[in-house]
Amino acid sequence: MQHLLLSVYVLTFLMGVPTNILAFCTFCRKVHRKATPIDVLLLNLTISDLIFLAFLPFKMKEASDDFAWMLHYELCPIVGYIFYVTIYNSTLLLTAVSVERYLGVAYPLRYSVWRRPRYAVVASIMFWVVTCLNLSIVYIMPYSQWRKGSNSSTPAPPPATCYLNFTQDELEILLPFRLELFLILFCIPFFISCFCYVNFILILSRLPNIGRRRRLRCIGLALSTLIVFAVCFGPYNASHVVGFVQKESQEWRNVVLLFSTFNACLDPFIFYFSSAAVRSMLKNSQLNRHVCFYRCHHMTTAVSFLSLWL
Repeated sequence: MQHLLLSVYVLTFLMGVPTNILAFCTFCRKVHRKATPIDVLLLNLTISDLIFLAFLPFKMKEASDDFAWMLHYELCPIVGYIFYVTIYNSTLLLTAVSVERYLGVAYPLRYSVWRRPRYAVVASIMFWVVTCLNLSIVYIMPYSQWRKGSNSSTPAPPPATCYLNFTQDELEILLPFRLELFLILFCIPFFISCFCYVNFILILSRLPNIGRRRRLRCIGLALSTLIVFAVCFGPYNASHVVGFVQKESQEWRNVVLLFSTFNACLDPFIFYFSSAAVRSMLKNSQLNRHVCFYRCHHMTTAVSFLSLWL
């Protein structure tokens, strides 16, 4: 498990950082020129992924040390808190993308009146507040474990692990909290996304003036988002339910958490389907590479010709 976790963390970091930086630059430029709600939501999703990736090296260090926390223990609550906040914030932002797409197709005229970027900004701020408040126990629990270890005037050594081993009393608090995360931050967003994208596909299939290429791209957006929800967030949140029923923290939670970790690599595919700005930038980068190759090829040919001439 140690090598599996470390391998997936490294792969996610190497793949996610460049693609999300590219998306971040694209959406910043797009929002600066002419912002739309979908661009604001995807920019926040990119920022969430980049924050997640920035703290991922700490999880790599933990995995390489066989889940022992060898760093300063003050970093443990911060790393765990940011790690889980960004994961659940992604579910809310992906849900908002599905709602925005559905309203634009189902109620195009009515929604165009209310389609303002500032509403997406307000929604994004609310998502950050909701996830930060709901995940506050992840920040509090490690400090609570450290204080419980001090039974005298001398300070106790910090726990050997970070947010990993829990007593029965701690599980009585933690397991209902995880069930609440499953219900509020996974089930509700997932059902909303399913409703929006199923109806989005049905409405799209009945529109006669939509080209085949654009129709397939929109369907790809819907399917990719639902796959991200089901594959990346489903198994980990299912562990909350199993742990609540069995009254224990499941050992396989770290394995299924890898699917949620890999979400940072899958989000750029959603960016590609969702935003014409990302597709345009990728095409321009490919064009620039071709132009560079063409120029380098002709320069090499010219140098070879001159060397033969001389």
